Amino acid sequence: MPELRSHDTRAPGGSRRLARRPPASAQSLTDRAYAVLEEMIVTLQLPPTAVVSETTLSEQLGIGRTPIREALQRLARERLVIVLPRRGIIVSQVDVRSQLRLLEVRREIERLVARSAAREATERERRKFADLAAGFDTAAGDDDETMFMRTDRAFNELCLVAARNEYATGAMSLMHALSRRFWFMRNKQVAEVPRAAMLHAAVARAIANADEAGAARSSDLLLDYIEGFTRSALETAA
Repeated sequence: MPELRSHDTRAPGGSRRLARRPPASAQSLTDRAYAVLEEMIVTLQLPPTAVVSETTLSEQLGIGRTPIREALQRLARERLVIVLPRRGIIVSQVDVRSQLRLLEVRREIERLVARSAAREATERERRKFADLAAGFDTAAGDDDETMFMRTDRAFNELCLVAARNEYATGAMSLMHALSRRFWFMRNKQVAEVPRAAMLHAAVARAIANADEAGAARSSDLLLDYIEGFTRSALETAA
């Protein structure tokens, strides 16, 4: 049986109590379950309105039900799934107007994150941003959708770490996956990998070069593109 580790905390009255923490292996399984399920939803392997269950996903992924449950709870907070008590779990639908409202918020926060990351990133993180920029370039040159999606996810995660602003991190973490799913769905119709990848590469390069103004400007150009991309879907549906 894995060891249960603990740490001291203070109860409201000041007395000391012992709180338990899950072993590192349990946390890594939750992270793994989340990463796999998030990619399955974003890339439409689990399409909108699909009904899933903890048991089925656990058997399919070879991961215990507890990590699957914790991953689904996180996905529910990010609005990728809807948990209906006693009825099941449904992958959320894609709504263009909701996506446009999301982009209003994302534009402001993403500019802040890009600027902050350019200012606060460590040298090691800057090298990673440079590597990610090269990865975006490769995805653009090869028109490789899968590479772009995975590079984009790594880029988003690194931006939130490098910005060192937990409030921006909390807000952005609720938006990235929804945005990537919408892009993946719409890209099937308009094939925009090269352009999207090059715009992302510009933000990554500016951060790598500690160029705050350039990072903010490149972020705005990227969001201009994403907003136009989203509005075109609304016009097509009209």
